[in-house]
Amino acid sequence: MVQRGAAGPTSGTQDQVMVNTETLDAVVEAVAATADRWAMTSPRERADLLERVVADTYAVSEAWTQDACRAKGLDPDSPEGGEELFSGIGTFLRMAQTFRRSLLDIADKGRPQYPGPVVHKPGNRIAIQVVPAAGFDKILYNGITGEVWMEPGVTEAEVQATQAEAYKDPMAHRGVSLVLGAGNVASLGPRDVLTKMFAEGKVVVLKANPVNDYLVPHWNKALSALIEPGFLRIVSGGAQVGEYLTKHPAVADIHVTGSDKTHDAIVFGVGDEGARRKAANDPVITKPVSCELGNVSPVVIVPGEWDAKDIAFQAAHVATMLTNNAGFNCLTPRVLITHAGWKQRDEFLTALESTLAALPTRKAYYPGARERYETFLTAHPDAHQLGAAEGDHLPWTLIRGVEPGRGDDVCLNVEAFCSLMSETALIASSPADFVDKATAFCNDVVWGTLSMTLIAHPTSLKDPLTGPAIERAIADLRYGSIGVNLWHAMSFAFATTVWGAYPGHHITDIQSGSGFVGNAYLFARPQKSVVRGPFRASPAPPWFATNTKAAVTMRKLLAFEARPSWLKLPGLLAAAMKS
Repeated sequence: MVQRGAAGPTSGTQDQVMVNTETLDAVVEAVAATADRWAMTSPRERADLLERVVADTYAVSEAWTQDACRAKGLDPDSPEGGEELFSGIGTFLRMAQTFRRSLLDIADKGRPQYPGPVVHKPGNRIAIQVVPAAGFDKILYNGITGEVWMEPGVTEAEVQATQAEAYKDPMAHRGVSLVLGAGNVASLGPRDVLTKMFAEGKVVVLKANPVNDYLVPHWNKALSALIEPGFLRIVSGGAQVGEYLTKHPAVADIHVTGSDKTHDAIVFGVGDEGARRKAANDPVITKPVSCELGNVSPVVIVPGEWDAKDIAFQAAHVATMLTNNAGFNCLTPRVLITHAGWKQRDEFLTALESTLAALPTRKAYYPGARERYETFLTAHPDAHQLGAAEGDHLPWTLIRGVEPGRGDDVCLNVEAFCSLMSETALIASSPADFVDKATAFCNDVVWGTLSMTLIAHPTSLKDPLTGPAIERAIADLRYGSIGVNLWHAMSFAFATTVWGAYPGHHITDIQSGSGFVGNAYLFARPQKSVVRGPFRASPAPPWFATNTKAAVTMRKLLAFEARPSWLKLPGLLAAAMKS
């Protein structure tokens, strides 16, 4: 029986030297001494600090990207280098800008001004449109929308009354947060710092993950506006440093990005004693722990009549989801869910494999990747391996035909966290029946609740039976972020949406985690985000792995995010049109 849970990323390797507790104590105490001063820093003053953070981050963006590409074996001027530039830095800049606008709203109007509209949804819920967030978004992300759904029973009046709680009584929210950074995406640690400081009102100690602590010099420059006054400090080290900091009495709460195993090691400890404590619900750490812990992310392919261009576009779409960051993302799709009776099922999967085979394989830079990969191949030796994989590279891999009735299959229970995904086919009497069955399968069989995507042709969305089934699925799916014809990763990227696990996990079964990051409009009780895009876009989005001009376009987009201007739009749009 396969153990449910993510095998994927850990919080880093063990320290090779004794932890210098005196130095760590001095860091924590120095940050703690600024908590009152941070609480008394006005929203407008905080917005000014973010303006400097944006400028300083952009100033180091090229050096930051060069080092990240070197560590991951990428050419900075390649499409993969463009991807690293924007996912590693661009999403952080966008998040800083969205928080800055919200802070200015708080200063001028008392709360962040979300764009709306507000729509009533099934289950006594409302959804607030948050993308497009500004006039530029309507041009840059034409045809794309994003909503934040609230918990059942929350009214719009309650949403507005509870926005930006940390700014109503800043002294009551002050304290030290420990952020245990992720090792895969360069922007994750800094983004989590923004959430803790500007959404929750804390000062922060950020511990870099050993996998990417080479970025600390760049982070120190990018975040110098927060570091110089003492509100933030960044430290390096492995698991022993992290363990010491989690137990530090001056640390009020913890945020970790990793796996459920990482969470359990922090909260309950390790080994037999940790297992005993978890079984008894007897945590070692009782302070609040928020966490983003990964997922076996599903992609549901709704059957329909697709033409050759549809097949090619969606093959590139799904291939991008896998190849981004070499598959080392918590939001990488791990299982495609298809209709066993879809006459184009084999055509689509073959097109997907052809697209993957044409893309360069990548360095498996994350520790343990090859071992995880081999675990899946041992269970499924018939896996389709695609592309040349020599040295430290792994091939793109698709495991077709996983039996959906085998709920204990590793493909449905373990986050691969490498260059591999699987496919399973459900038997259903109709496309609408398939959508209903896929919803139940995602909720009840596939492990995790972080994020998923539904892909459906416009004729399916308009079908009198299938269309309502899809809308019903969006309402019923228990995931923190849902994409409709748009990779759910965009919910992470936009920042005005919320990113995190579907609420409700107990610490003894934490799955994809607890709490949300992003959330630039500072909502108090979000339940999930839903992002939607066109089924087929022309030209293809610049973030597609098949886009040979990605580096040029992403550099222009990064420059735009750093300092938005109408004057920059023509060049940016021209670059995007050439992709």
